[in-house]
Amino acid sequence: MLRDRQFMAKLCAALAVASGVLAGGALRAGQQLPSEPPRQFGASITGAFEGWFDDQDGTHNFLVGYLNRNMSRAMDVPIGPNNRIEPGGPDLGQPTHFEPGRKTGMFLVRVPASFTPKDRLTWTIVANGQSTVIPLRLHPDYVVSPFTDVAVGNKPPQLHLEEQGPALQGPVATLERAVTRTTSAKAPLALTAWVSDDAKYSSGSNAPMKDPPPPVELTWSKFRGPGDVTFDKANPKMEVLEGGQVNQPFRGKATTSARFGAPGEYVLHVVANDYSGDGGGGEVCCWTFGLVKVTVTP
Repeated sequence: MLRDRQFMAKLCAALAVASGVLAGGALRAGQQLPSEPPRQFGASITGAFEGWFDDQDGTHNFLVGYLNRNMSRAMDVPIGPNNRIEPGGPDLGQPTHFEPGRKTGMFLVRVPASFTPKDRLTWTIVANGQSTVIPLRLHPDYVVSPFTDVAVGNKPPQLHLEEQGPALQGPVATLERAVTRTTSAKAPLALTAWVSDDAKYSSGSNAPMKDPPPPVELTWSKFRGPGDVTFDKANPKMEVLEGGQVNQPFRGKATTSARFGAPGEYVLHVVANDYSGDGGGGEVCCWTFGLVKVTVTP
């Protein structure tokens, strides 16, 4: 069942966080154990190394998420001593805003083809006075295939943040290639996303889905920025477009709006999950994320 797959995905994700931390060796003094249970507030934030994959040019990509153990509180940790990826950082594209709970595969860190299995990056996060460090390295046990689920041939949704703009498919978006917008702190910013998907689904028993929802669900969140971001709907309803069907190759769009609590530079994150669910049902496939840079004027 889909819910069973999602439960197992969450269990595997929690184990991945723990193994990602422990793979770096012994914890440093003052660091939080990865197995510490979540709390309402006052807890740590741990990076989560989902795995790595290569581009055709030999460039290596680390797929990274996080676990914010503060279950009732989002936290902001600016780039710097308390939020750094080294060497080469401190800013290698990681979030500065952390929503509560486990967030899978939120961003990429690209390293050149010359990066070897002997090399490693480390992501340090200090929150509530507690420091966690995870390694990012080319370990063969962490190779992933985020563009195809070999079990049923499922592929990630295609995501357009501009109707006639280029499509994103899979976890490939970076800050350098983010869509840009400008708005004011007094006005809402309209956000529309267009998606298409193969609508492939597997219950593990080949049983069809009963009363299926639209194959793609969007989730918007703040990724970076100096003030609060409030979405009209963080999970906007998906409208089925002409030529798209729920249980066949699908086309749709969803619109929401965002308001910003202060002027400045922001980055918004949107993830498109297909029927495999959050984190791909434990398969590290198939979802797509996009990034939107927003300049907010007074």
